[in-house]
Amino acid sequence: MGLHVGVLTGGGDCPGLNAVIRAATLALLGSGARVTGIERGFHGLMRNRMRALEEADVADILDQGGTVLGTHNRADPFHDVEHGGADRCDEVLAHARGRGLDAVLAIGGDGTMDIAARLHARGLPVIGVPKTIDNDLPHTERTFGFDSAVAVVAEAIGRLRTTARSHDRVMIVETMGRYAGWIALEAGIAAGADAILIPELPYEMDMLARWCRAREAAASQAPAGHAGGTVICVAEGAAPLGGTLTVAHTVADSPDPLRLGGVGERLRAQLQPLLASEVRTTLLGHVQRGGTPTAYDRVLATRFGVAAAELASQRRFGRMVALQADACVSVPLEEVAGRSRRVPPDHALVQAARQLGVCLGR
Repeated sequence: MGLHVGVLTGGGDCPGLNAVIRAATLALLGSGARVTGIERGFHGLMRNRMRALEEADVADILDQGGTVLGTHNRADPFHDVEHGGADRCDEVLAHARGRGLDAVLAIGGDGTMDIAARLHARGLPVIGVPKTIDNDLPHTERTFGFDSAVAVVAEAIGRLRTTARSHDRVMIVETMGRYAGWIALEAGIAAGADAILIPELPYEMDMLARWCRAREAAASQAPAGHAGGTVICVAEGAAPLGGTLTVAHTVADSPDPLRLGGVGERLRAQLQPLLASEVRTTLLGHVQRGGTPTAYDRVLATRFGVAAAELASQRRFGRMVALQADACVSVPLEEVAGRSRRVPPDHALVQAARQLGVCLGR
């Protein structure tokens, strides 16, 4: 019998998931393999919720946001929160054998890759496909979903910049990204933000306030509506020098219990007494991870899906597809699991921002 491959999407949703599902399914079917969709990520593996995928099921989903298979960001076979934290790995392996799966394509971020690596070590052949709007997975230059998130944030900053200039306001835009500043950095540069604050470069509050006051003074000498206003793009994981992260709330039954959020409002409250300008905050939230993927993300997701199908056909399991030097390669899952990729302080984009006069909080 031919190869039989399961496909799942784990963790949070993001633009481009359906493009990967489509590409992997079509490529596998074209090679004579069977494809089964696993519903709601690893939750479906634990609950044995799966369905066959045929060409008609994926033909028109290339540009759709979300995932037709559903996803779950708290489903961990090694710690099933719905069953008191039980280890369900043996049941997962039994379900995979019962369905006749030869391998599973796990599409997801760092949590998904960590689980995928552990399942592979326990005997389930797995291939990883890197997905996250945060762009923080190691050994790959890009993850699909990131470009779409950057496009949303850049458009929002552009819109807020016009109102900042019109009213001489300080407009703070808070982005997602968790502990990495890639979204804030790229979107801030793309949209011409005046200041960009990222987790990798803790900001100095006094310095930031002095910089804003200098802009106020310069704007007071300029024609109305021309040089006034300041736009600050801040990543949710940014923190003051010597300070702590801003945590919105915690989720006890999640692999990552901290839910970051609120740094924009915290920054507004600290800046307002120090400035003459009105300071306002916009929290973009989940609009960054929803909707139609950009053309770039559709192409990247398609490349990843095809590359993952090729790895499966070659039975090269225990690896994750990656983008390096604009080529699709693969790396061992264990080299990705439990690790993240943050913005190097000397990164070319950081240096470019400095040369453009963007304030980085230091």
